[in-house]
Amino acid sequence: MAQQSIFGPFFATMFLTLVVWIYMYVRRIHFINSNRISPNDLAEPGALARQTPAAVSNPSDNLKNLFEIPVLFYAVALYLFVTSQVDATYVYAGWVFVAFRVLHSAVHCIFNRVLLRFYLYLVSALALWFMAIRAALAHFGMS
Repeated sequence: MAQQSIFGPFFATMFLTLVVWIYMYVRRIHFINSNRISPNDLAEPGALARQTPAAVSNPSDNLKNLFEIPVLFYAVALYLFVTSQVDATYVYAGWVFVAFRVLHSAVHCIFNRVLLRFYLYLVSALALWFMAIRAALAHFGMS
């Protein structure tokens, strides 16, 4: 397996972050313009969050989520690449992580069914923890 294969899910996760970031601004700008809100009215911290409905605030919340657990994914992927440990199992787990993060983001940004979102998050997190624990066991010679 080519070591660079881990960068498929790595860059796909970055692209997901870009898509959510763009979607967040589209929703925010539309809300601000359609409600004729002055930028000065948003200067106080949290002012926009207090004024926006869930359809506007959820993409922002999801963007924050994409800088939590995915950061560990980036770290594990880079570690695997640098130590030449990338194999098909890691790449497959990486794609599972990405697929369920995409689904999680779609649910969070579009219709936000919390229980469904939780299960999608859980599957993605389990794929990541599998990768991290497997890499740690190999590092400590326990695999």
